Amino acid sequence: MNALRELIGLFVEDGSLALAILGVVAAAAILSVLAAAPVATGVVLLVGCLGVLVENILRAQRNVTRPPARQ
Repeated sequence: MNALRELIGLFVEDGSLALAILGVVAAAAILSVLAAAPVATGVVLLVGCLGVLVENILRAQRNVTRPPARQ
C-alpha cells in the first residue's frame, strides 16, 4: 500500500501542476472534437504544456528560500 502511495505521489506531488496539465489536455480534447485541424490541437498541447511547465518552474523558484546576502 505504501508503494502505491509513493507511485501516485510521483504523478501528483504538485497538485496545481497536475490540474493545469489536465486543463490543457481537456482544452486540446475539446478542440479536437470541434473538428479543428490536428495541427491546432498539437499546438495547443505543445504551447499549453510548455507554458504550464515554465509557470511552475518560475513559481518554484520564487518559493525557494535564498541565503542572506554577504556584506
